[in-house]
Amino acid sequence: MFPITRPRRLRQHPQLRRMVRENVLTASDLIYPLFAVPGESVAKEVTSMPGVYQLSVDKIVDEAKEVYDLGIPGIILFGIPEDKDKDATGAWHDCGIVQKAATAVKAAVPDLIVVADTCLCEYTDHGHCGYLEVGDLTGKVLNDPTLELLKKTAVSQAKAGADIIAPSGMMDGFVTAIRAGLDEAGFTDTPILSYAAKYASAYYGPFRDAAESSPQFGDRRTYQMDPGNAKEALKEVELDIAEGADMLMVKPALSYMDIIWRVKEITNLPVAAYNVSGEYSMVKAAALNNWIDEKKVVLETLTSFKRAGADLILTYHAKDAVRWLAD
Repeated sequence: MFPITRPRRLRQHPQLRRMVRENVLTASDLIYPLFAVPGESVAKEVTSMPGVYQLSVDKIVDEAKEVYDLGIPGIILFGIPEDKDKDATGAWHDCGIVQKAATAVKAAVPDLIVVADTCLCEYTDHGHCGYLEVGDLTGKVLNDPTLELLKKTAVSQAKAGADIIAPSGMMDGFVTAIRAGLDEAGFTDTPILSYAAKYASAYYGPFRDAAESSPQFGDRRTYQMDPGNAKEALKEVELDIAEGADMLMVKPALSYMDIIWRVKEITNLPVAAYNVSGEYSMVKAAALNNWIDEKKVVLETLTSFKRAGADLILTYHAKDAVRWLAD
């Protein structure tokens, strides 16, 4: 007769639990999002995201130095331009706010990886992620003309020093268009982190406050994914892989860990999970009311993304998480 296996034997001591732990969260897993705005010495807290700020370029540089000193390997930049228009000029102009921030960060902290979010909603006067039909009030974005804007945006971001281009607009063929644009401009070594499975989620509300990117009419359901679909996510992922994506993202993360798992099962490419604004704000609100232990909840949540298959985690908790891991 075989002896009875007792799993609890391996749980009796903290060090033993560490030795057999299957997934370990580290600073190297994290990317920290930052919001760049015009001006100097600007640090405006986002009301719906305690601890998150809109920052001028000089303050972005200060944050970048702190992030690097904490051991976090990268940041992702979002921009809020001074002016918005139908052509999303602030997204692709060489003097755009993300371009300025990327250049300044790379000059100050050259070894920090700068990811540029390549989207248009923060820069259009209607808040949608591309060109609309004249007179359209539904938010149905014209796919192919928008690809040209995304290509221009990606190239300008790479010229400014961005190490990774991260297109998030969910346009069909955006990886192909951006890869072609980068290659033609001489940026053949610049990788693309595609928002391959980005859902039309209610969890984005606080981000839209931070990025000032809420649609003025309609919604984004004609280009972002239906939350009820999983097979469609795998189709999107397979298309992006075929088009030349170097990394893949699932967004949001917390309600889509099954998607993270499924994506990881079909590819050897690195998979990123975006721990989005609504997920962050819920934890912050509960912690401020002393309903939860913020440290334990955050570290458990981030570890769960790794368990689901995420290689990288974009999170507003990144700085706190690294400090807590060091405790």
